[in-house]
Order: sequence, then C-alpha cells, then structure tokens
Amino acid sequence: MSKIHLRIQRCSWADRDDALMAKYHDEEWGVAQRDARMLWEMLVLEGFQAGLSWRTILHKREAFRKGFAGFDPAKVARFGEKQVERLLADPGIIRSRAKIEATIAAAKIYCDMQARGEDFADFCWSFTKGKVLRGDGRSVAASTPLSEEISKELKRRGFKFVGPVIVHAWMQAVGIVNDHSLACFRRHA
Repeated sequence: MSKIHLRIQRCSWADRDDALMAKYHDEEWGVAQRDARMLWEMLVLEGFQAGLSWRTILHKREAFRKGFAGFDPAKVARFGEKQVERLLADPGIIRSRAKIEATIAAAKIYCDMQARGEDFADFCWSFTKGKVLRGDGRSVAASTPLSEEISKELKRRGFKFVGPVIVHAWMQAVGIVNDHSLACFRRHA
C-alpha cells in the first residue's frame, strides 16, 4: 500500500523550510490576541521589523524578550541609559538606539494609559468594535485606511515606528485582521 502524503496548505510567506516560521504561522499569526501585554509586545516587535524581515525578528524574539524584561511594560518604562547601553551591546537583538528608546517610551505610554484606566487591549480592539476583520484571501494590502487611522492615533499618543504599513502588519499578526490566504488551513480556524 502506498502512503498518501498530504501537504498542509499555508500562506505563501510561511516558509516550510523554516520550522520556526511555520510554527509561528500555524499557531500565532492571525489568531485574535486579546492580552494587552502581548498586543504591546507584538507592536514593539513589528516596529523593530521596520526595514527588516519578520524572519529576522522571529529568530531573535527570545533575545528581545530577555533584553526587554519579558516585555513587561512597567519594567521597561523604568529603563534608563544603563539599560539602553546594555541593549545596544546585545548581538541577540536589533541594536537600534532609536527603536530601543521608542520601546521605552512606548512602555511609558502603555503604563500611563493603564494608570488612567485605559486598557491597551480595549484600545487596540476599539477600532473594530472587538471584531476580527477578514481580508479577501486573494491579496494582502501593505496598509489600509484603518491601519492609517490607528497609526495616526498611536502617533498622536507618542508611539514611534507605528506607520500604517507596520500597523497593518501588526493587525494581521495579532488577528485584528485575518489575512490568511483562501487556500490556507488557518483561514477558517
């Protein structure tokens, strides 16, 4: 008897030769994330991706988590020059002073929102009234009017590295938008 090998259909970007990318696609990308801290972590990581590939960030994610105190906003908000210098010397992460300082500033904004009683997750999902938006599965836009709107609001609040393209990639990553391709097994999960 011959064995039938069925290949799982994934989005084309989910490299089958990179187990970490495939696992990320299969278990995280496009899954509606409602945890405020995780939404913030992913926004920060998408900002670090600017000018790079997600593969690079994903393979450095554990080093980022270690360097940024598990992405605990309260801890990161207290980072000073000593921690910035430590991070700039860490080959495990992207060593960009501007992005490191933007992360610290974003942690302070996150904490300020929390102190005012504004939950970051509620803020993130308010733009879609808590609903997951679904792309057409045929094409993926680099940005959308909604990512432009969210980008403007994040910038107004003081966030950096949150242009409309980065914000749209973040929306896809955290499942605010389901942009899995029509043939992808995760589209209807």
